[in-house]
Amino acid sequence: MTIATETKAKLPPSKHEFAEVIHRLEAGGAMLPDTPENLMQIIGIYKAYAVPMDFYWRDLLYIAERVFLDPFPFFKYFIPKEYLDLHNHYAGDDADLRIWRGEATAHPELLEFMEKGETFKMPKLLHHWLHDRVNMEFAEECMRSMLWHGRDMGWGLFDSYLDSDEYKANADKAIKAYFKYNPVMMALYKAFPDLFLEQCRQMSYYSNLGLFWEIMAPVFFEMSDIYDEGGFKGVPDAMNFLVNGIFAIAGRPIYHHVYIRGECYEIIPKSKGFMWLYEAALPYVEAVFYRTSPFRGTKSYNAQAKQVPDDQKDFHYGILYADVFPVGTAGIPPTLLMQDMLHFLPPYLVDYYRQHCRGENDMLIQLGITFQRSMYCVTSAVIQALRTALLYPLDDPNPKHLQANRAFFEAQINRFKRPEARLRNIQAQNYR
Repeated sequence: MTIATETKAKLPPSKHEFAEVIHRLEAGGAMLPDTPENLMQIIGIYKAYAVPMDFYWRDLLYIAERVFLDPFPFFKYFIPKEYLDLHNHYAGDDADLRIWRGEATAHPELLEFMEKGETFKMPKLLHHWLHDRVNMEFAEECMRSMLWHGRDMGWGLFDSYLDSDEYKANADKAIKAYFKYNPVMMALYKAFPDLFLEQCRQMSYYSNLGLFWEIMAPVFFEMSDIYDEGGFKGVPDAMNFLVNGIFAIAGRPIYHHVYIRGECYEIIPKSKGFMWLYEAALPYVEAVFYRTSPFRGTKSYNAQAKQVPDDQKDFHYGILYADVFPVGTAGIPPTLLMQDMLHFLPPYLVDYYRQHCRGENDMLIQLGITFQRSMYCVTSAVIQALRTALLYPLDDPNPKHLQANRAFFEAQINRFKRPEARLRNIQAQNYR
């Protein structure tokens, strides 16, 4: 409250369409209003998201490092025990930086679901055919959005490196080693080198996203534990935890290693110095939260139809714009993720939905809207982190500095003036 008073004393009220949100950001808050109900919803959905995310990051790394360019990757969603036991670098006693106090191996709730699913214990293949499993297709769609939008986002050097001669040389070594005993694939590689190289670039984005989510899973697990202990007093507390986490692990390396017959091939070495914040976190927010692509079948990509923007930077189909009610008709349909999260909702969130749902079948829609609220909180943390890194403290005594902060906030919020944006909706508690 002190910061808000000082800001109002030194700057006239904002005339922005979302002036109330601007003032809240200037006071150290989030785009999401600070209410106990909002706090409960976002923390509960973070917990529900973290469990399938623990599967996502492990499988993404398994695909990038082991499956690699397998032309028939029928079993790429079948994580081997080696990757289920793989220690998260940000959880457990041997963590590089311990964010979550829990175990470093796969989460117990995830292991239990993988064994029994929604049905009962049966062979993995039957669970897979019945679609009674974690939906990795959602994770892959996020990866493809990062790959497709990568050249136009303005963050980091990761995507540019994929076009460098150094990357091509590293990829060439790995590709030749992978198909060393497969003359047919070697002949195809010789005939169509760019085809294989593009697939290798995609594998590098698998690794990028896996390394990003490896951090976010323990962050969300820890936030859930803190909330259960009564440690968060409001939405700004939760947002600030995310801001502090962003800075704490901003420098974690982003790389791509492939393991072929016991030998490691560094397609993107750690020594390149690619950092988590600039090469993974910010591109992820831009590509997945804001842009993505239209839900298949709802828009034509035909240039003459003019149903999608001419420029990729104008895409606006992410979760921040998604109409959740018709089961996700904007951006990546969150339907698959919503189904994954449904299995891991904490009891207090299940009770909340039972109070407000039109029935059990409505719960998917409700948790999708909660997820949308929670991602506005994450986006607020990113905006506050960028303001901290690029501009001035919120309580800076210099009015010119405060005006620069305001101009930054207003520029960020301008992206939500579109009628599809849900910033208006999340201001009301009855948006369900």
